[in-house]
Amino acid sequence: MKDHAPEERAASDSPHEVWTGRATNRVQWLLACAGAACMALGIELAVDSMWTSGVAPLAMSVVGCIAVGLLMLFGTLAFVHVAVKVEKDYLEVRCGHLGLPRRHIPLSHVVGADFAPAVTPRQWGGWGYRWRPEKGTAVVVRRGEGLVLSLGDGHKFTVTVDNAESAVRAIRARLGLTGTPS
Repeated sequence: MKDHAPEERAASDSPHEVWTGRATNRVQWLLACAGAACMALGIELAVDSMWTSGVAPLAMSVVGCIAVGLLMLFGTLAFVHVAVKVEKDYLEVRCGHLGLPRRHIPLSHVVGADFAPAVTPRQWGGWGYRWRPEKGTAVVVRRGEGLVLSLGDGHKFTVTVDNAESAVRAIRARLGLTGTPS
């Protein structure tokens, strides 16, 4: 299931051009709505409760519903989309509407860039900002193509982004590497 629309703004892979791309997952909006519903339930319990078993169970229910709602709402909204920008000397990844979390990687720390045709949340343990000891770090907002950077310290960084092949070409052009994205 591809829940994203391609948005690439760079016309060429010239080292002087800025490459931008993004990926979106509309399914995350359903989870955000569930979080809003949990918050609404907590507020409803606090305002119009007829509980006769005491204040402590009511307070725990209200706080629990609001806490779960906030975690779901903000946790999913942070990963509804990801924006990637490749400038002359760095790559920047911004998540969600506020751009947080954000990752700024100087291209001087990148030793290679590869195309991944099929990145899935299952490979990384779900959506979001992920770390797996054997695979490195990733920003996964949907399943599909992705960009895999090999960093100078031996780590890898993966991000799902539309038109990842052109991002690989843009990074390789800036690094002076040759070859087609694999």
